[in-house]
Amino acid sequence: MPSPTDPALSTTGKPAARNTAFAGVSDALMILLFAGIGRDAHARGDIITGIFATAWPFLAGAAVSWLAVRVWRNSFSLWPAGVAVWLGTVAIGMLLRAAAGQTVVLPFVIVALLSLGFLLLGWRLAAAGRTRFRARRRRV
Repeated sequence: MPSPTDPALSTTGKPAARNTAFAGVSDALMILLFAGIGRDAHARGDIITGIFATAWPFLAGAAVSWLAVRVWRNSFSLWPAGVAVWLGTVAIGMLLRAAAGQTVVLPFVIVALLSLGFLLLGWRLAAAGRTRFRARRRRV
């Protein structure tokens, strides 16, 4: 996990804004990937609009989570940012799906929980590993 004192992840200046934008886009892309894989697995047509129809509740859930926990303060951290985005995305996404009349069944909730956990936490783990690797190389 990147150190909060890492200048590249500071809360002031352009690097922090760039990292926050990267984190937001990464979260959105992971949610779209989840929706795309799910639609493909169920052989659903209407690829592009279908992916967005499936993804919108989860994208909204991620956005609400970002705002509620102020993820931009440390968007690369697993805890609390990553876990809050993951669980908020699934919980709010399922509530919005139900409100919109979309299917919400236990097997789908479990698959979404596991898949989005892997995707939303996975890219953060990869970024943390890259940050550690680069920091080690700079010291040598």
